[in-house]
Amino acid sequence: MSELAPLFEPTFLKQLDRLALLTRRTVVGRMQGERRSPRRGSSVEYADFKSYTAGDDFRQIDWNLYARLDKFFLKLFVAEEEITLHLLVDTSASMDWGEPNKLRYAAQAAGALGYIALAGLDRSQVMSFGGDSEQRIPSGRGRAGVTPLFKFLNNLKGSGSTSLLQACQRYSQTARVAGPLLLCTDLLTADWEEALRALGRRPFEITLLHVLAPDELNLPLEGDLKLLDIEGGAALDISADLDLLQRYVERLHAWREEVETFCTGRGINYIFVDTSLPLETLLVAVLRERQIVR
Repeated sequence: MSELAPLFEPTFLKQLDRLALLTRRTVVGRMQGERRSPRRGSSVEYADFKSYTAGDDFRQIDWNLYARLDKFFLKLFVAEEEITLHLLVDTSASMDWGEPNKLRYAAQAAGALGYIALAGLDRSQVMSFGGDSEQRIPSGRGRAGVTPLFKFLNNLKGSGSTSLLQACQRYSQTARVAGPLLLCTDLLTADWEEALRALGRRPFEITLLHVLAPDELNLPLEGDLKLLDIEGGAALDISADLDLLQRYVERLHAWREEVETFCTGRGINYIFVDTSLPLETLLVAVLRERQIVR
């Protein structure tokens, strides 16, 4: 994947500034932000009342209630706290393929969602996994976190095979707080079901972005060929006639339906995308329709 081109043009970032990250769950963060929290705080939205006791802040007394009941009550408010957005990007060799490139597309999708979170004063942290390596950067908050996030994603390279299960297990075990999670992968691994189950053991709000290239949907093949596994598997001799290509399309469709059914049954947002779909359409139309952004 190219390191030279910037991840986004400035005009695209201006479009992202009009979007906000959505979450379906109340969260308890570490700093004040812009999210509803189970804690009581000092926002403008009432949450409850409680009887006044010595030592309470008399400025929170509801004087209207005192006038009616001749008793002191304190107003409690909904606290607003940050969330942490988790970004997981598959950098196995199979991802660094296709036109447009799958890894580049995944990096841009993760970067765009991360930017939206950071611009909204939430946190964003990212992990890439592929071959024998995993890379992470510390969670950033606010616009100061944008530059390191973009630099990290722009320098991703694909290599080797990967165990999606092991990566998801480690992340689930080590993430300090749960929150919305975006997993970008082509799912070309046999352990994808167990990997998603591993993430589901924590209260992440999971979105699976299933990324394939156009040539993987409609194979541009003809005649007798030897296919090589980019991740080091055995070569395969095929005769690419119409019957074989049709069976490939049918099995691909069945596999995607299997993944979607699996995700739907576990409350996972499943989004299939091929890399010819403009990133703007993914963000403004698809993610908004799925209520991931607004």
